[in-house]
Amino acid sequence: MTRLRTLAESLGVLAALLALWWIASHAGWVSAVFVPTPEAMLASLGEGLVGGDLVAYTGQTVLRMLLGWGLACVLGIVLGALVGISATAHAWVQPTLEFVRPLPASAVLPLAISVFGLSPAMVLAVVAFGAMWPVLLATVHGFAQVHERLREVAAALQLSRPAFVFKLGLPNALPDILAGMRLALTVALIVAVVGEMIASQAGLGQAILLAARAFRASELFAGIALLGAVGFVSNALLALAERRLLRWQHP
Repeated sequence: MTRLRTLAESLGVLAALLALWWIASHAGWVSAVFVPTPEAMLASLGEGLVGGDLVAYTGQTVLRMLLGWGLACVLGIVLGALVGISATAHAWVQPTLEFVRPLPASAVLPLAISVFGLSPAMVLAVVAFGAMWPVLLATVHGFAQVHERLREVAAALQLSRPAFVFKLGLPNALPDILAGMRLALTVALIVAVVGEMIASQAGLGQAILLAARAFRASELFAGIALLGAVGFVSNALLALAERRLLRWQHP
């Protein structure tokens, strides 16, 4: 009942926002040049999905997001485990991590462009860089939270470093890693769109940018709606996977 009530309240808020949008656009509170009516947005969305390029653009953006996110997860978990397994390495590397972590992915775009040019590889590299940090820091935190008793047991059993990582470290850090992966997925989508806009790569980012430059507000809002749908679905799927993988926490 609680879940149904929460779902009903969420749908009610969404319906209220859509109603406000409908009233504002039809009453002339905002210019149709900048904010279309919901009907115009839905018409553009339908045309783009059925007879236009929105399906292809969405697929390209999702592919870039998933490739960058997958690379970021692999790098983040591997590097996080290497740092988290050793207190000495953690003490040495932590200041560097804290220095590099706040850098927004957009700040490294000029460097990536100089290295890769305006190419798909540039977008992929920036997406992986931006999405890696939540996973890396979550992995380091998860390894740091391994109970001292478990470390003593591992030492008594003379577990090797790889055995400690796979049998104790990763299972203990899994909740933190999955939370970092969910955050990284959102970052990957945002950076993929920004990269498409800057590098002129086919995708929803480029479609939104071209629609904005041509003052095609309905197409602009259709692209934004698709981005929201992609983010919602991907986060929901990852949340479902997280609940299944962490069932042992809630017997």
